[in-house]
Amino acid sequence: MEIRIRRFRPDDAPTLRSLFHSSVHTLAAGHYSLEQREAWAPLDFDAGDWAVRLQQLAPYVAEVEGCPVAYGDLQADGYIDHFYVAGEWGRLGLGNALMAHLIQEAWARGLRVVQARVSKTAEPLFTRWGFQVEARHSVILRGVPLTNATMRKELSGPPEKG
Repeated sequence: MEIRIRRFRPDDAPTLRSLFHSSVHTLAAGHYSLEQREAWAPLDFDAGDWAVRLQQLAPYVAEVEGCPVAYGDLQADGYIDHFYVAGEWGRLGLGNALMAHLIQEAWARGLRVVQARVSKTAEPLFTRWGFQVEARHSVILRGVPLTNATMRKELSGPPEKG
């Protein structure tokens, strides 16, 4: 399987919303209840707000045969805000390919620390890449509590595969 990673384009927004929804409702099902997943990724959303948010995040999009199957961003301060793999593409190496790209990009930008708020579902992947839990949180989203962790990785040399 050949994975191509490219920059976000504004016309990606609807596809990435579907990808986000499938990621939360499929891959996170083992760690979060239906009520929690519906609060995190509801069917009812404002497409305009979503498009603006993605434009601000400027994520990288991973494609297989021209189809977006994962995306993740890297902000100027080293923060990863979104990191999602489509539900039907989970556990096929896309998360590793995307993380490798983000770590390489962080190193190229001169960043020496990368951090994220990470779901229980994504925590094992981030751990394999050398991220360490700094704090655990319970957040309220649409009136529903969800747990996640702040994770951080110090980049002390060129990136290695996780």
